[in-house]
Amino acid sequence: MMLSTFSMWPEMALVRQSFSSGPATDMTADLGRMLEPVAAKYGNAAGQSVAVAVGSRKIDRLDEVVFHCLRFLEKIGFRPFIIPAMGSHGGATSEGQKQVLAGYKITEEAMKAPVVADMATRIVDDDGRGLPLFISRAALDADYIVPVNRIKPHTKFSSGIESGLCKMLTIGLGKADGAAAFHLAAVNRSFCIIEEAAIRLLEKLNILFGIGMIEDGYGRLAHMEAVFPEDWIDREKQLLAQAKKMMGAIPFDNVDILIIDQMGKDISGIGMDSNVTGRHRDIVGDFYIAPHVKRIFVRDLSEGSDGNANGIGLADVATCRLVDKIDREKTFVNAVTAVSPEKAAIPMHFETDRECLSACAQTTGVASEADLRIVRILNTARLQYIQASRPLESEIQADPRLSRIGDWQPLAFDASGNLTDFIPNERD
Repeated sequence: MMLSTFSMWPEMALVRQSFSSGPATDMTADLGRMLEPVAAKYGNAAGQSVAVAVGSRKIDRLDEVVFHCLRFLEKIGFRPFIIPAMGSHGGATSEGQKQVLAGYKITEEAMKAPVVADMATRIVDDDGRGLPLFISRAALDADYIVPVNRIKPHTKFSSGIESGLCKMLTIGLGKADGAAAFHLAAVNRSFCIIEEAAIRLLEKLNILFGIGMIEDGYGRLAHMEAVFPEDWIDREKQLLAQAKKMMGAIPFDNVDILIIDQMGKDISGIGMDSNVTGRHRDIVGDFYIAPHVKRIFVRDLSEGSDGNANGIGLADVATCRLVDKIDREKTFVNAVTAVSPEKAAIPMHFETDRECLSACAQTTGVASEADLRIVRILNTARLQYIQASRPLESEIQADPRLSRIGDWQPLAFDASGNLTDFIPNERD
């Protein structure tokens, strides 16, 4: 298919954002200090087993946190092992979930602990209104459970409890069975069921402690702490509020074209965080918030996504190279489990970036392509450096958080008609 192409794209410049940042963390010292109550209470664990639950997101320094957590547990006499707590991710298979963890350097060899990825579950209770609460059989067979997860805003709902330790307890540890049950129930009851179910599970399960992690706007680990069952809900709510204040965002409203270089499950549960793109479509509820983007163009699928392109349906245009990388089985399993088939819908796609951008430009309603308000990002988790078009110049100058660090230059394509890299290697 041939589209009319343009030669008068607006000039672009590299812009740096400043975010709220957290302090550097001495992992060993910090974990030792925060887990002193555990050491005092269980000074001689006598070989009791602990299932350390780890999810499917790329989190800064996750492998370090898990490694030091395992060593702490061993030091006071526990026998820890790792279990994937990621619902249906990894294609809802044992091997697939192990591969997801391996992508984050969490392997038996690196962690010096077994990884038990059995997908079997048991129902331990219901939420009081008929929703069965599935939990990994391997976790239930352990003497204790320790969830480790990042706390952040969720991509499809807003509540006091969103993505974090409670979600890992209720959905992640429920494997494919639990994920399917929760997403189905949320259609009519909303995802507030996570908090309600977590309260029940905290009473039923032997939770030793959890480790909650927060990243700053640069995607760096800014804070972590041990959370104990007696104040689990209240503390997670406080940490979520803190995470929201630190989260990165696109600093402009009313964007004509948002170019996203990479999407993927390791970046966001729906490939590109809707809190950043401003767009979400789901049977549980749609929303269209700032930055109010007219057209989203996604260029590629991250290697860490392992073929899972769940969320591609939120884009308007994509490249053929992205579509060719989609593992349809993994993507469809994830989308069906999440009761979101629309997120696996493949948008119109073209061979080159130039064609994709032309399709976007012709459908924005902007008369002259030189007037297009274009923003380009690496992915929705990496927002320190962005590329912005000249029509946004006055807003860049007016915002003290923004610094233009490059000259205004024509939008650059290579000989194949694809965009050239916009972030220098030393900043990538």
